[in-house]
Amino acid sequence: MQTTSTNLLLSLRHGGRPEAWARFVRIYSPLLYSWACRIGLQEADALDLVQDVFITLLKKLPEFDYDSDRGFREWLWVVTRNRYFEIARRKRLPIDRSIEPDWVDDHQSTAEKLLEEKEFRHHMLVELVPAMADQFQASTWKAFWRTTVDGCAPADVAAELGLSSDAVYKARARVLARLHREFADLLD
Repeated sequence: MQTTSTNLLLSLRHGGRPEAWARFVRIYSPLLYSWACRIGLQEADALDLVQDVFITLLKKLPEFDYDSDRGFREWLWVVTRNRYFEIARRKRLPIDRSIEPDWVDDHQSTAEKLLEEKEFRHHMLVELVPAMADQFQASTWKAFWRTTVDGCAPADVAAELGLSSDAVYKARARVLARLHREFADLLD
């Protein structure tokens, strides 16, 4: 399953506009923080590691060749783990010694991997999709949200918003088309 935006990676590889970096940070910060905590770092050290990984990515992404068979997040995990080891060698971090960083990724159960994927998708729905609301008229966004996320019938939403049912369907289609352009290669 491909869950990395190829377009976003290409944009970052070729210099990356500030908004591309902002989007990248919004998408991957929670994942990096989760990994840092699973490695055994305390909150402040986990946040430091996340920042350190982003600094490393600024240098490495221009030469990174995306291989969809291997997966971007696998490579990102390797970068994160390597940064952790470099930092740990320089200074002794307060970590949970019962957790082996090599073990975290390789020995994840299928249930743990599915949970991580579910958390990533939840982050997308809760954080990234609503951030696009200001790109649409309020009634267009509300028609989309009420029918698609809340699961309300289009006729009910039309009555609620004072629109025709056709207008609700068109509004939903307009937002879904934009979401598809923005996030199609992140989520199936």
